[in-house]
Amino acid sequence: MPTHAQPTAMWVWEQDTDDWLEHPAQAKEAIEFLKQQGINTLYLYADAHNGRNLLLQQPQLYARLIAQLHQQGIQVHALLGSWGLHTERYIFPENRPQALRMVQRVLDYNHNAQPQARFDGINLDIEPHVLDDWSTRREEYLQMFLSISEAWMTLKRQMNQALPMGPAIAFWLDGVEVKHAGRVKPASQHLQDIYDHVVLMDYRDHAHGPDGILSHANDELAYARKIGKRVMLGVETSPSEIRKLSFNHMTPAQMADELNLVRQAVSDNPAFAGFVVHHYGSYRRWLIQKGEARHSSSSARP
Repeated sequence: MPTHAQPTAMWVWEQDTDDWLEHPAQAKEAIEFLKQQGINTLYLYADAHNGRNLLLQQPQLYARLIAQLHQQGIQVHALLGSWGLHTERYIFPENRPQALRMVQRVLDYNHNAQPQARFDGINLDIEPHVLDDWSTRREEYLQMFLSISEAWMTLKRQMNQALPMGPAIAFWLDGVEVKHAGRVKPASQHLQDIYDHVVLMDYRDHAHGPDGILSHANDELAYARKIGKRVMLGVETSPSEIRKLSFNHMTPAQMADELNLVRQAVSDNPAFAGFVVHHYGSYRRWLIQKGEARHSSSSARP
């Protein structure tokens, strides 16, 4: 195990997922790396990529990989949402059937898979705030997002599956009030009410201060504690033009120090569920750049 504390969960995007699915040797090597880094949960991409949908077309590949990860004590959540598929548009009512099918495929896979090969949860990365006219239609789009969120959770219950489902959400949604289900309150609270948990995209490179990780997570952690739910805090290691958004310019030890400060500050809050790092490819390249990991034969999403 590394000498400094590490994130406990990690996003794995399209190309890395495909590489692991189709090349068992790459998967084995990647799993060794993940164990060395103390990663115990993966958000593994589980939708179409490059004109293929391996979950639908070759589910045995997912079954093999998930079982392999489970054997090493790593949980696997299906990661749904894609820049290439423009899944931010799934909030629109006319795209509701497509949005429901995206989650239905994971539920169907789990229904048919052996217990050791099933997903342990679903992580949704939809991000309606990337829509071009977000600034002028923010509340309307958030209401659409809340509506499809209700539909996804209803679908899960109808399939009688207990796997936890939660979205990745922007930390600033706690400052946007929206009317939903007859109540006006922050969009983040509505989402926390609907889902089993949330992953807060808390992309900052320092723990304390008015623009730090803790400041941006306080409201969501407090509300989660109130309603008996949990919050994961997402952190970034990819290169960023805006320095404060990512730990990329720092060393792994410096990142660990900041995350430990966060842990210490929220140690008495049962709602805190750990960290999620974005993402496998950039994290591994960052460690290599800092001289703390060796090269992998696996390609990685830029």
